[in-house]
Amino acid sequence: MPLNKFVAHCGLCSRRKAVDLIKEGKVTVNGKVVTEPATKVTNSDVVTMQDKKITPTKNLVYILLNKPKGYITTTDDPEGRKTVMDLIQDAAENERVYPVGRLDRNTSGLLLLTNDGELAQRLAHPKHNIKKIYQVELDKPLTKADFEKIVEGVTLEDGVAFVDALGYVDPKDKKQVGIEIHSGKNRIVRRIFEHLEYTVEKLDRVMYAGLTKKTLNRGQWRFLSEKEVILLKHFKK
Repeated sequence: MPLNKFVAHCGLCSRRKAVDLIKEGKVTVNGKVVTEPATKVTNSDVVTMQDKKITPTKNLVYILLNKPKGYITTTDDPEGRKTVMDLIQDAAENERVYPVGRLDRNTSGLLLLTNDGELAQRLAHPKHNIKKIYQVELDKPLTKADFEKIVEGVTLEDGVAFVDALGYVDPKDKKQVGIEIHSGKNRIVRRIFEHLEYTVEKLDRVMYAGLTKKTLNRGQWRFLSEKEVILLKHFKK
């Protein structure tokens, strides 16, 4: 299989990240540095990454976490801050999993962690239009005029941000908004509202790629069911 796919199957990162690591010269095959991600390798080849031998994992793990505020979405942090890995220590003792996508430190809600590099690549790629639904609490009521601006598309510094759906969670409290979006741009929901001079007081991801929180309390995690994994792997736009 291609080297980047081999690395991803070792449960270390997504295929996209594997491409970067290979191009940076951090992967060797049979003792030689290989910088071409498409290089074909087999299970009989000795592949190392940063001087450690790696082998494809057979035990694929899929964890759904309801992330609280105050945790960063990374596998480790040089500054010693709390990471999402602290919340799932019991879930991944024998397998190295990593987050699919990101939620910033002050955003709560659904986060998927896995060692399935191929699935992670698929879910993270913009072309697959993976939809997410967020519940937003603003510092002031969202006006009708700004509501319409968001629906039409807000022009940010990196292009127009389009949403799939927008609505008031409670018609009597227009500070509470639900937003459905498929863009994977960094901090996109916060930036949409900040552009229109609103402060996002709370941001919670309540749905991701068809998965919902249901009975998953804040800070809790669970393994995906076999049916959920199948649905994710065949997720349609």
